[in-house]
Amino acid sequence: MSMDDIIVRTAKLTKNYRGRPALNELDLELRNGRIIGLVGPNGSGKTTLLKILAGVLADYSGTAEVLGLRPGLETKAQVSYMPDCSYLEDRMTPNDALDLFADFYTDFDRRRAYEMLLAFRLEPTQRLRDMSKGMREKVQITLVMNRAARLYLLDEPISGVDPASRQLILDSILRSYSSESCLVISTHLIHDIEPALDEVVFLDRGRVRLAGNAEDLRAESGGSIDQLFRSLFQSEAAGLRELGATAERPGFISRR
Repeated sequence: MSMDDIIVRTAKLTKNYRGRPALNELDLELRNGRIIGLVGPNGSGKTTLLKILAGVLADYSGTAEVLGLRPGLETKAQVSYMPDCSYLEDRMTPNDALDLFADFYTDFDRRRAYEMLLAFRLEPTQRLRDMSKGMREKVQITLVMNRAARLYLLDEPISGVDPASRQLILDSILRSYSSESCLVISTHLIHDIEPALDEVVFLDRGRVRLAGNAEDLRAESGGSIDQLFRSLFQSEAAGLRELGATAERPGFISRR
């Protein structure tokens, strides 16, 4: 691929919260036509990175570029972002949400979005406040994936969805995704999304710990991406288990 295929580039990207780095001089390149899994333990910087690329978080140092531009008003027209929390008002219905996106984004396909709502078995006139977390996530996925964007950023898109619905949602995401764009999915549910991934980026303490083609990573590790994740971070998990065991021993004084 040529340099023109690069949609996202960061260099020494750093973001601190109260003096602690969420991103620590992160260097990363993401290319066009790829479905990329962004994985890592809690606190590794996944959500912070997506917020910066989406243009909703601007207080950082280093370089972040989307389509060669600093994330902001110009790039928002080319980026479709689903945060890890609901951004729609409780009083709204899915129909209201579709109208909102149709008014706000010229690249939004309302007809196709309505068909996706029906495929998800959602009632277009039901109030969002009366929906479960999983149902609301389906509404947000419908909105995000029916834009003709160049970069899709999905932060934990299936975390609140029951296992039986996950495959339906992933299939809908893949049908909506264009090979002329880049799709980044941040998730803890690696097993569920692994078959769809072209590449994987493992974040750890705000830096890239490992990244590469999904097939190559599986071949090199001799296992699945899910197994590779567990292997990379098992020492951290073992340390937490040991800390928990220590806290239960007589004479241990917790500082919580």
